[in-house]
Amino acid sequence: MTPSTSPGSSGPDPAAGVILAPRPWLPLGILALGLALLPLQRVWNGAPIAAGVVGVLGLFLLLQTLLLRLQFSDEALLVWSRSRLLRRFPYSDWLGWTVFWGPLPVLFYFRERQSPHLLPVIFDATALRQQLELHLSALP
Repeated sequence: MTPSTSPGSSGPDPAAGVILAPRPWLPLGILALGLALLPLQRVWNGAPIAAGVVGVLGLFLLLQTLLLRLQFSDEALLVWSRSRLLRRFPYSDWLGWTVFWGPLPVLFYFRERQSPHLLPVIFDATALRQQLELHLSALP
């Protein structure tokens, strides 16, 4: 099954594959880190700038958590932005994958024949690993 990308499409179809639930923990943790940098301004003049940069990154990732969805279909990993299909990554092109930092997963790396990809884990990490093992168990 392939998802519909017609103008009237309402987004990923759950019948076409598993859609990962969003998890805002990573963006919220980055925002908290940005706030934790603010008290350092008494000993480091660059603290407000660093806090601002880290805070903007956290807000950007929080926005992505609200907008993006990963869907595992029978043939490919699909990346959706609301109702629009952004990218399709066929499993047949994958060379490998890794979820970094085991108990606290924050980065998801996968390599295709054409290029590598590094994504923040703004989705349910347990479901992500389960789906990767289900669809890509033959990979190293």
